[in-house]
Amino acid sequence: MSGSTILSTPAPRVDNNEPLFPIREVARQTGINPVTLRAWERRYGLIKPLRSAKGHRLYTIEHIDKIRKVLDWLERGVAVSQVKRLLEEQTLPTTTEDSPWRIQQEQWWQWIEQLAERKLDEGFKQASALYPPETLCQYLLLPLIEKLQQYGTVAEGPRVEQIFFMTWLRTQLASRIVQNNRLHNNAPLLVVSLSEQNMQPDLWLAGWLASYSEYPIRVLEWPIPSPDLALAVKQMEARAVLLYGSHSLNLEQLHTLLNGVQCPLVLFGQAVTIHREELNEFTRLTCATDPLHAFQSLLRLNLLQNN
Repeated sequence: MSGSTILSTPAPRVDNNEPLFPIREVARQTGINPVTLRAWERRYGLIKPLRSAKGHRLYTIEHIDKIRKVLDWLERGVAVSQVKRLLEEQTLPTTTEDSPWRIQQEQWWQWIEQLAERKLDEGFKQASALYPPETLCQYLLLPLIEKLQQYGTVAEGPRVEQIFFMTWLRTQLASRIVQNNRLHNNAPLLVVSLSEQNMQPDLWLAGWLASYSEYPIRVLEWPIPSPDLALAVKQMEARAVLLYGSHSLNLEQLHTLLNGVQCPLVLFGQAVTIHREELNEFTRLTCATDPLHAFQSLLRLNLLQNN
């Protein structure tokens, strides 16, 4: 997430010929949600962008470099409230053998084994106050989900710890999406499952990440019959459709499902890996592998604009 990205689409330059970038462009380059960037500015004074004549935020290359330095610290488990001091002291991030994220993962794993819902509630609340959703997803939630998915075999079926955590996580993420939706009346982003499988955390993680934009999120947890997707998009006036596929797809049925859908389409999940070559035929589809990549694709496509 904090890797280097080629700068593009600069805004008009100021008197000293330094390029300025709007927040949506910075979000595309860094992978950080515009809502998170504004929170870093308002709550912690980390990034102080310039303003256009109309009051829109404009960022310099120096700002973008600083955002990446902030990410370097967050990826090491440092609370966002502590980062400003470390930047001012020009302390260099160091890699430790025992990562703070590993410590948090181990703590959460204990709560999962104990089926301790209240401890998970409090842990999620505290972590959400300290880290942006993208960082939490990458360094805490996805590693825990991966570990849980290896917990039981197909023959044995899911264990109680898996069912407990996946149910808890779905409830938490759905609740956050509902809360964020109340803030916006724009055209929604439609998140649709292509699988009838239970316990689909990636579906809800993608919706949760996208919900911190200025657009409401509508999650449809089960497959939609054709041609109902086109009808749903039309009735909801959906801004875009984010499709999640966790298994092999019937590509002919996928063609039929997408027929008549006029808005941008993003497909993510294991289906992208399974059908990588065949999906080249779907010229209107943007493909991603996981919730974070799907979110970053939405940013690159300018589908999560913020000012």
